[in-house]
Amino acid sequence: MDLEQAKKKLESIGQEHVLKFYGELSQPQQQALLEQIDETDFSVLSHINDKGGERGEFSPLSAMQLGEINERRQELYDAGMQAIRSGKTAALLLAGGMGTRLGFDHPKGMYDLGITKPLYIFECIVKNLLDVVKKSGTWIRLFIMTSEKNNDDTVAFFKEQNYFGYREDKIVFFKQSMAPCCDMNGRLYMEAKDRISTSPNGNAGWYSSMVRAGLDKILADEGIEWIDVFAVDNVLQRICDPCFVGATVLADVSVGAKVVRKAAPDEKVGVMCLEDGRPSIVEYYELSQEMMDAKDENGDPAYNYGVILNYLFRTAELEKVTDDKMPLHVVNKKIPYITDEGENVSPTSPNGIKFEQLVLDMIHQLSSCLPYEVVRENEFAPIKNLTGIDSVESARELLKKNGVEL
Repeated sequence: MDLEQAKKKLESIGQEHVLKFYGELSQPQQQALLEQIDETDFSVLSHINDKGGERGEFSPLSAMQLGEINERRQELYDAGMQAIRSGKTAALLLAGGMGTRLGFDHPKGMYDLGITKPLYIFECIVKNLLDVVKKSGTWIRLFIMTSEKNNDDTVAFFKEQNYFGYREDKIVFFKQSMAPCCDMNGRLYMEAKDRISTSPNGNAGWYSSMVRAGLDKILADEGIEWIDVFAVDNVLQRICDPCFVGATVLADVSVGAKVVRKAAPDEKVGVMCLEDGRPSIVEYYELSQEMMDAKDENGDPAYNYGVILNYLFRTAELEKVTDDKMPLHVVNKKIPYITDEGENVSPTSPNGIKFEQLVLDMIHQLSSCLPYEVVRENEFAPIKNLTGIDSVESARELLKKNGVEL
């Protein structure tokens, strides 16, 4: 894209200010800005006044509980191992975030949890996957989704750490697609004179980002039928866990979802359910008192299983999950920017909008789901804060309880 084409594109959406500092930029900076203008999908700005679609009618969705899992453990394990050893499973790590909330200005996965020795978040995750590799005798394809902001650091860190013992040729890095950020009136923010402010397009953006990167060809060429998608901030989660894989395969569903029994009826976690008869997730703030009080046939809470963002998707079903069918969520956030005078501003309260697609909408496009219960203390140690609940502190304690040396 040349300068005149960029001007026309911006004029058509009333965002000419993006080129305000163009004359001050070096030639490489000018080229980078033109490329960003060319590649950015500005159509999301038309959704600025979307309030989100009305939710449908919720009903409970039964989970495979620990009792049944224990009774069928060998059957599930054998079915899962068969799929893994046949090369039908892959893993995908969502690792586009930074460690900002931890006071860490690097990719979140580079955070060191160690006390007497280094122990990085990325290291915990890779070691968990290596457990399955060793038991199965099969190297599992590992996709790692980064972002524009942390890709180079993440790739360099893995190389520096010798990929934590994982086979380099089995790891594929790719960048998540980005969406532009704007103020409350739809005016694009600039994060620098040569760059429009952007943010990752939500945790449902992994598949469309894979396709844009051409990685769906790997899925097809290698005969991968299942892909375990999980987030970077849970250091205890088991990845491509044979029993989970086996349960999902034998249930013949579109997606499996690892869940934990809620600690309290009002715990702030999304809950697996049905929405208009299709699998979905109801957010904690959407649960009515009636839903919190509802019981299943055993007298247990009907909406009792919180998601931990670990999903096993059937790859053949993913073509049904298209961007145009998923709602775009408009989220108010604090967005640093530069003024028209070139001054940097770091807001202390939400000042703008980010556009995201969420995995709950992705799951809702699929026909069936198996919630699969795991033991919270063994598989759920999220790191969202430096101290307190779901923090570095709490994760360290849980790692110790699970025999991990810090």
